Amino acid sequence: MSKELMQLAAINLKKAVPLMLKHQIPTTPTNYALWYAYVDEKQPNLNKQLDTIIQEYSTCSPSNSTLLYREFVSDPVEVDVIEMRQSLEAMATELSQSLKDTNTDATHFQKRIDSNFDQLSRIEEEGVSLEKVLGIVRNLAKESDDIRSSTEYFTGHLKRAQQEIDTLKAQLKESEKDVLFDALTGILNRRAFDSDLAGLLSQSPEGLCLILIDIDHFKAFNDNYGHQLGDTVLKAVAKRLSESCRDGTKIYRYGGEEFAVITPNSQFRNARHLAEAMRRALEKVSLKDRRKDTMINNITASFGVAQWTPSLSAAQLIDQSDKLLYEAKRLGRNRVMPIAS
Repeated sequence: MSKELMQLAAINLKKAVPLMLKHQIPTTPTNYALWYAYVDEKQPNLNKQLDTIIQEYSTCSPSNSTLLYREFVSDPVEVDVIEMRQSLEAMATELSQSLKDTNTDATHFQKRIDSNFDQLSRIEEEGVSLEKVLGIVRNLAKESDDIRSSTEYFTGHLKRAQQEIDTLKAQLKESEKDVLFDALTGILNRRAFDSDLAGLLSQSPEGLCLILIDIDHFKAFNDNYGHQLGDTVLKAVAKRLSESCRDGTKIYRYGGEEFAVITPNSQFRNARHLAEAMRRALEKVSLKDRRKDTMINNITASFGVAQWTPSLSAAQLIDQSDKLLYEAKRLGRNRVMPIAS
């Protein structure tokens, strides 16, 4: 690197670091690279998108940072190897333990076989009964069977591990988007939710609210119409909920038929109003069951809304929303809890 480029790099870092501190951006290599590119001002679309996110959130969530980094900074073929590395490390640990267990078994078997051969070697010297000789032979046969079983188990374990490694290699070709987004509905997934919520709460965000949503009687859709239509219901609900999100509000597939919405600066009253608007919007969703040539017009959901306070952890905030959600279910479904005062 030339002296001029080194000087420019130093200048850009001096600009980037204060901005990261101001917006409480974690000092990770990805974030350094992203904000370095921002202050370099050579990619107007990056700056525009990052400015919009900062305006809405007062920070840049981990999922947004990752997506911006992938779109504007990283090599186009770069993939997320963090998750793959964790899986490979876990597998290596498991295989290492299996090797230790197999080595321990082999050592144990060897000692027992040596003991039996020692007994056989004393047959000529001491003279033993036929019954004792047969007993020693039976022991040797048993030790051989034990070794064979242990070896077969380990061989099978290695074969399964190789299959898993092949699968992981294939997964390395997946893009970062596949890691952050739900494959079925196209919205952000649980991993993105956990990361974003933790990142936002670390900023002590005044007015942040969490809405948990659960489709009513979803099992009945699968039982009565089949899983294919159940998937269609999930996609339709995700689309309608996404259409209601504004001003930095983000929606996630939380798991199964459950969704989560984070409203960063809304205050409780506004968040509850949003939940009520979403509830009414879902009532208008209509789908056609092509197998039976009938329309489905009874899609509803129950909502639990909670506001973060400094005394609440992420788990406690989720728990509050979850309890209110199930209270809405208990009271008859298709409603928002708590009831508006």
